[in-house]
Amino acid sequence: MNSGGKGANQAVAAARLGGRVSLLGCLGRDVFGDEAVARLESEKVDCRFISRSENFPSGVAIISVDSTGENQITLAPGANQSVSEQQVDLAFNSILSGSLILLQLEIPLATVGHTVALARTNKCSVILDPAPAQTLSEQILRGLYLLTPNESEAQTLTGIKVDSVGTAETAAKFLLRMGVLNVALTMGSKGVLLASGEGCEMIPAAAVQAIDTTAAGDCFNGSLASALASKETLREAVIFACRAASFAVTRMGAQDSMPKHHQLES
Repeated sequence: MNSGGKGANQAVAAARLGGRVSLLGCLGRDVFGDEAVARLESEKVDCRFISRSENFPSGVAIISVDSTGENQITLAPGANQSVSEQQVDLAFNSILSGSLILLQLEIPLATVGHTVALARTNKCSVILDPAPAQTLSEQILRGLYLLTPNESEAQTLTGIKVDSVGTAETAAKFLLRMGVLNVALTMGSKGVLLASGEGCEMIPAAAVQAIDTTAAGDCFNGSLASALASKETLREAVIFACRAASFAVTRMGAQDSMPKHHQLES
């Protein structure tokens, strides 16, 4: 049994790499919730905006990993499905203008849309990891600083089967036409296709022996956000995040696999 959850994994990834991270979400009043908060606080994640539900248990996921390190996940979202627009409103009273907002889809879609709208009003840049995969309205996508789908998520968003660099470029350009400013389409061991109005570039991943790909995408997103918050360019941040994710897949677990700076440097 290990600590997880997309938002929590990404928060830990960013915090371990020096980011000042606050996490908004919801947990149940149960042992899983108690352990999650304790773990996040030990990683120096600000947990002020994590609420505790009286009506829902903490979310849990059952993860199966095969002999090549690939995973399948069965998710019971639990309390995160109760994250409300009002909870986001309260948090934005303490979020500085110009902050970086990293979002996933393990909370209600209406709350995601509300957060994106508030971020625009407060001049905050939004990175959206569209996972678990589902279709999104142009209203949510328009103006996003960065969208980070994997191949299957990109197919869900665009209807384009992504199975090569060429089809990845086609899907990324489709998303740019919908109003996303930048797309980082992750393609596992192939690397990441970075696309913007200036063109497309394939950024390769390091060749490693994968043991467990669980939370590789979370590591990528959290690491990328941390690098951007440190004033790296988007291209530099994606290169850095590729290195971090390549390191993470050589270790078992979700939050336990997230690297620290000294590990990447060595």
